[in-house]
Amino acid sequence: MEDLTRPNVRKRLRSEGRDADASREEEEEEEEEEEEKDESEESQTLENSLTFSDTMVALRLMHAQFPNMEKVTTQPFMLRSQLYSSVKDRTQVDRDLETLRKEKVLRLFKLNTGQDDHAIMFVEDYLKQMSIAVTKIGPKSHDPVFEWFKCYVIDTKLDVSIDHNELCSLLSCGGKVNDDRISLLMNAGLLSRQLIDSNVYWFTIPNFGSMLKGISQGRKELLSFLNRRKYKEMLMSPLEKKRLRMSPLDMRFHLRDLIGSGQLKTIQSPTGLLVRVSGD
Repeated sequence: MEDLTRPNVRKRLRSEGRDADASREEEEEEEEEEEEKDESEESQTLENSLTFSDTMVALRLMHAQFPNMEKVTTQPFMLRSQLYSSVKDRTQVDRDLETLRKEKVLRLFKLNTGQDDHAIMFVEDYLKQMSIAVTKIGPKSHDPVFEWFKCYVIDTKLDVSIDHNELCSLLSCGGKVNDDRISLLMNAGLLSRQLIDSNVYWFTIPNFGSMLKGISQGRKELLSFLNRRKYKEMLMSPLEKKRLRMSPLDMRFHLRDLIGSGQLKTIQSPTGLLVRVSGD
C-alpha cells in the first residue's frame, strides 16, 4: 500500500483527480454536443419544417436543404408548388415572388414538366449556372454575346419569356446581333423557342435536362409507391427517409412538390403526420 502522506504520492493523486475531472467534463460536453446535434437534425425534418408564414424564409430553408447530388452541377432551385406547400397563403406567395422578381433577387423559369410548373432560382445561383454552361461550349464561350446577354437582357428583362425583336434590341446594346449569336445562346441552354410561337423564347436554366427528367420521374415513382399501399398513405417521418430510384432529387424535394400541387395531402394522426394520396 502506498504511503498517502508522501508529497509525491499526494501530488500524483491530485493530478489524477484533475485528469478525471477533465475527462468527465469532456464527456459531458460531448454528450451535450450530441444532444444538440440530435435536436438540430430533428428540427430539420420535413414534418418540423413544412409550413412557414414568410416566403423568403421558406425559400432560404429550401435552398439550404437542396439535395447534394453526385455528378450534377445544378445550382439549388425550388419549385413554386413547393412554396405552396410551405406557405399557406398562396396569394401572398405569388405577391412575394413578384416583388422578389422585380427586386432582381430571384428569377422564375417556366418548365415543360407541367402546365403550371415554374422553377425558382436566386439570381446569384443562376449566374453561376450560366457561367458554368458557357464555359462548357468551348472556344465559342469567348463570344461577347454572352456578356451582352448577362448585362442587357438578364438585368432588364425579368419575365419568363422574351420575343425575338426585343431580344435583338437588347443584345444590340452590346454590338452586332445575328442568327448565329442567337443560336449560341440557345446551344448554351440559356434560351429555348416556344412551340406555339417560334418568335418567342423561354428563358431556361442551362444543363437542366437531368433535373426535368428527375422531377417527372420522381413524381411518378412517389405516387406509385403510395398508391400501392393498402390505404395509400404513410407516416411522413419514415417516408421522408426513403430513397427514390428514378430521381437524383431527394424524397423531401418531391414531397413538398406534390403536397403543394395538391396531389398529396397531410393529415395529423396520433402517431404523427400522415401523407396520403389526394382523392382517397
